[in-house]
Amino acid sequence: MKIEKILVANRGEIARRVMRTCRRLGVRTVAVYSEADAGAPFVREADEAVAIGPAPARESYLDVGRVLGALVATGADAVHPGYGVLSENSAFCRAVMDRGKVFIGPPPQVLDAFGDKMKARHVALAAGTSPVPGTDEPIAIDSEEGLSHARSVAVTIGFPVVVKAVSGGGGIGMQVVAEPAGLDRALRSCSDRGRASFADPRVYLERYVSRPRHIEVQIMADSHGNTYALGERECSVQRRHQKILEETPSPAAFFAGEAGEARRRALFEAAVRVVRQVGYVGAGTCEFIADEAGNLFFLEVNARLQVEHVVTEMVTGLDLVELQIKVAEGEVLPDLSAIRPRGHAIEARVYAEDPRKGFIPKPGNVDALSWPGGVESQTSRLRIESAVAAGSKVTPFYDPMIAKVVAWGEDRAAAIGELDRALAATTIAPCVTNLAFLREVLASEEYVSGAYDTRFAEAFAKRPVAPTS
Repeated sequence: MKIEKILVANRGEIARRVMRTCRRLGVRTVAVYSEADAGAPFVREADEAVAIGPAPARESYLDVGRVLGALVATGADAVHPGYGVLSENSAFCRAVMDRGKVFIGPPPQVLDAFGDKMKARHVALAAGTSPVPGTDEPIAIDSEEGLSHARSVAVTIGFPVVVKAVSGGGGIGMQVVAEPAGLDRALRSCSDRGRASFADPRVYLERYVSRPRHIEVQIMADSHGNTYALGERECSVQRRHQKILEETPSPAAFFAGEAGEARRRALFEAAVRVVRQVGYVGAGTCEFIADEAGNLFFLEVNARLQVEHVVTEMVTGLDLVELQIKVAEGEVLPDLSAIRPRGHAIEARVYAEDPRKGFIPKPGNVDALSWPGGVESQTSRLRIESAVAAGSKVTPFYDPMIAKVVAWGEDRAAAIGELDRALAATTIAPCVTNLAFLREVLASEEYVSGAYDTRFAEAFAKRPVAPTS
């Protein structure tokens, strides 16, 4: 089936990103927008735009009925869900397909398998890929019996442990517990967050990995049985379990030399086994956590495009959104095993937030905005993908990410320099941003050496402010 019109069921920079590829392919686009986004750039750039409700996401972007109404009313052939919002909602996927439309993403049974972290653990085990040691069944803690079982499991795993909501992502419903005294509170907190955010109060426990690194593998698969791993991404610079700097390839010492290359190949093979286990189709990311010795454990599969997919595009020359569309049309993927990543790419997420005050979001006006060279670059060395334009407003209703600034270099040092220069040449005012903090991280000894882990960024934010040139 040839797709001629796509409804982009998302907002901000990812909506603009999808639309850019659609324009190049000659595919028409439909934006859906809330009252808060009526003047946003992604709305202006679409061929058609449909208002779908008030500012709160639950009354607009997460309202399946409103989004489906826009789909039917505009006669779009397909839906691209971007990331977040409804991208991994199997009920939404089924509803799109029931209306004879194409969902540009994995089929609903795959979303079901990976949307539940317990099911995902079982898939990994069946595929011969080891998850982090922990519970293989969800725990309901709404009774003393459930709490007692959770306590027993924690003792068996050994403290510290991580308590996670069965449904969720992005750090929502996740807490590290250092000792038994804090366990009951963490269990109740994660259960409450899971219930509030995902209507699922169940939790599970995992061993807490000391000095962990977050490594993920980009997957692309078609409906003809072809599945490819397109390289790894290092995503260990995080705050509140959410990423702020991502790069490829990973600079971790355990990937160095011949032994490191063998470990990298084994990682790719493990990721491919996991997604093949459930008949994966489309783009996705298989996430792993690594300990200091380089032992890699399966975490989860994000069955969608990732925010940081751009770094993979920069080193491979691929357009992952285009490949998503081609796969959705039923095409056979080209032989992606022949792709050899070139150089190094790093992505910085620019947020309206104050890193020195706990990374608290700082919504506000964007009255002045300028990028390196005065434009939103889309070159082989620098890509800027933003959600805003001069005169925009970062609202309190959504994630406060303003833009992604992505740099490429022949090697890692060159990429760091390119990114630092780009950030230095960026002006966003008067709202508070993390621009200066990102530059400080890039210049830090830990980042330059590649010797960092997932706790680094939050610890770094508590250090005295260093001057930048």
